[in-house]
Amino acid sequence: MELQNLNVVVIGAGVGGLAAAALLARKGAIVTVLEAQDYPGGCAATFAREGYRFDAGATIGCGFHDGGPMDMLGKELGIIWPVSPEPVAWQYRHNSLHLDLPPQRLGILERFPGSAPFWKEQAELAKLLWHLAEGGLSWPVKGARDLARLARKGIAGLPGSAHLLTFSTKTVFEWLASHGLDSDPDFVRFIDAQLLVSVQTTSRYANAVNAAIALDLPLSGAYRVKGGIGTIAELLAGAVEDNGGAVLFRKKVIRIDSVRRQVFGLETSDGSAIAADFVLANLPPESLALLTGPESKSAVVMNECPHWSAFVLYLGMDPSLFSALPTHHVQIISASGELAEGNSIFVSFSPGDEPDRAPEGLCAVTVSTHTRPEQWFQAKEKGSAAYMELKSTFTEHLLTVLSEQFPQARDAVRSISAATPVSWERYTGRFQGLVGGYPQTSLFKVRGPATSFDNLFLVGDSIFPGQSLPGVVTGARRAIELLLQRNEKTVREP
Repeated sequence: MELQNLNVVVIGAGVGGLAAAALLARKGAIVTVLEAQDYPGGCAATFAREGYRFDAGATIGCGFHDGGPMDMLGKELGIIWPVSPEPVAWQYRHNSLHLDLPPQRLGILERFPGSAPFWKEQAELAKLLWHLAEGGLSWPVKGARDLARLARKGIAGLPGSAHLLTFSTKTVFEWLASHGLDSDPDFVRFIDAQLLVSVQTTSRYANAVNAAIALDLPLSGAYRVKGGIGTIAELLAGAVEDNGGAVLFRKKVIRIDSVRRQVFGLETSDGSAIAADFVLANLPPESLALLTGPESKSAVVMNECPHWSAFVLYLGMDPSLFSALPTHHVQIISASGELAEGNSIFVSFSPGDEPDRAPEGLCAVTVSTHTRPEQWFQAKEKGSAAYMELKSTFTEHLLTVLSEQFPQARDAVRSISAATPVSWERYTGRFQGLVGGYPQTSLFKVRGPATSFDNLFLVGDSIFPGQSLPGVVTGARRAIELLLQRNEKTVREP
């Protein structure tokens, strides 16, 4: 479909927004991306500080396997991704339990032999879900056309698609119970830890179908991105420009102007006014509501489930601390066995053969954990002393959890800085620093790209299918699908 006269503005140069922008530009649309910062990527950016290049939030590349969402996107845009498969996605550690997560489940099956039937079902579901996601996924449905697309894909996947229905209303915990695994606290804790970082909740609440593909990441393949995860956004920004679009940095959108159900333009903090036929917002709906004006806020429904933000340490460290690891990523659960608010950390360190990532003889390390945002903004309101005290408390706690598995951790630290939910809000424009997407508790209560404005759509991790590179790219394709449908309808109308 030729779209030469269609003027599309994308708010935010995160991966979801840039993927949508590049695909639309390739179709011929006039595309402009507006980014408040001076670099792309958002939560999947790589930034420079004091001789280090740190991954801001996301650290693992995924979806690059043959036929995966990133593989297909690269082929469509002519991008050769600078990625290489990690032999081990990450290592899981809790007390003396150390599990490597390679593209096979041998270690897990050796430690939890009774879990084999569960993993067999998971693999079957994941295979079907990857198939359904090819070229985009028309969910949640918006009409007969979407149902027809799903039916065509579902028929091609039978008998697996019928099997999928039996899991659509199950929680993961119910799924585990059906295999007698709910009574094994070590296995449940392991699964909960994986789900918390992938679907933002634990087995008692996570939907089984969402979890099936999330748990597939180590098998489908984790990838190292040369130069850091932000390279993905940089290449996508280049693809936008190569196809005639524009990516404008330091352009913070402060208002979206509309009349009834139509957006007609945007205003930026530098006084610019930009017209648009369609707008794609790479923002959580809560942040979008702040831009649409007081009269329109009620039109952008807020998410009901409590969301997570993140506390992240950016450390310069002696890499010898991690020399025995078979991977660049390790997940650590504290000795208490609890998960949230600092008791579950994800650690990533830069490879030794990328000297531009850190000063000579050192490595760039990120240590992240889930945290609820409210306490941080309350502390900020109380004053600098209260905020810094909370920041110091979290820093010490994360270093303590890290030291449980790596006793020399504190001695290996050469520099330290931290990002809180307040930081995430400031740098990404995300309301209260919400990151990681929505808790995936139901297939039938998910948010799609559509808003109450006919020509305004959401992209990013707040819409189905949620976070991760393949997740936001699949969501971007869905947003484009709805945009094109709306444009086709508009063209037909007298």
